[in-house]
Amino acid sequence: MSKVVVVIGAGSIGQAVARRVGTGRRILLADLRQDNAERAAKVMADAGFNVTIATVDVTMRASVKALVATAQKLGDIWGVIHAAGVSPSQATAEVILRTDLYGTALVLEEFGDVIMPGGSGVVISSQSGHRLPALTADENTALAITPVDGLLGLAMLQPDRVNDPLLAYQLSKRGNVLRVMAEAVRWGKRNARINSISPGIVMTPLAGDELSGPRGEGYRRMISISAAGRAGTPDEVGNLGALLMGPDAGFITGSDFLMDGGVTAAYWYGELAPNYQSPDN
Repeated sequence: MSKVVVVIGAGSIGQAVARRVGTGRRILLADLRQDNAERAAKVMADAGFNVTIATVDVTMRASVKALVATAQKLGDIWGVIHAAGVSPSQATAEVILRTDLYGTALVLEEFGDVIMPGGSGVVISSQSGHRLPALTADENTALAITPVDGLLGLAMLQPDRVNDPLLAYQLSKRGNVLRVMAEAVRWGKRNARINSISPGIVMTPLAGDELSGPRGEGYRRMISISAAGRAGTPDEVGNLGALLMGPDAGFITGSDFLMDGGVTAAYWYGELAPNYQSPDN
């Protein structure tokens, strides 16, 4: 029976991971918009990959269940690449929480019920989750293990506390990392693994929206001050994703990997820190 790799979010990063793990496997490429999935599928099919497309709305359980059923008709679900999401310049706080936080938890739950033994998954989170100040132990636990359908009802996520899109995005991405850690326990009972990657500014259409949006100047400063001095590429994220989903990472699960060229280091301890003082002073 064929092994299936499900890619949720037909953008540059999801495709980059899929190109590295999809050889000899069936790829199910799903996106909210069919035209996005069709364009991405053509690129991959022209490169020799066996690609089927689907539409999915990760904010709707019935839609995610339908995607699971479609994948199962193709074969055994070996891999899940979850790269769907919206950025602070693209949506309201409410939409971000529902898509990036709830949607990710829903995907992990539904696919965690069917992932094959020896399978693996990767969630594309963000450096933004690492710039959020520490939450309380109770808040961490709530984001990690609250039943999916109760997640958006948490007091810490209500509009009177979260009405800024950037804060909603940071909380969602911190929640992704915590949820992956908790889900790794459940996936492990099926002899499967799940990890997350927290990229920095990677040159994708989403990053382009941020760089040209109201926070663009800040993002450009992040790039210039970072140790790498540049933005990342989808292929760099793809390389890490392939490692995490492959046999060389057999001892890695429930982990998050920050890859941001040093932006977070500069945010906490370097020139991006609010009270930064040069060591030369």
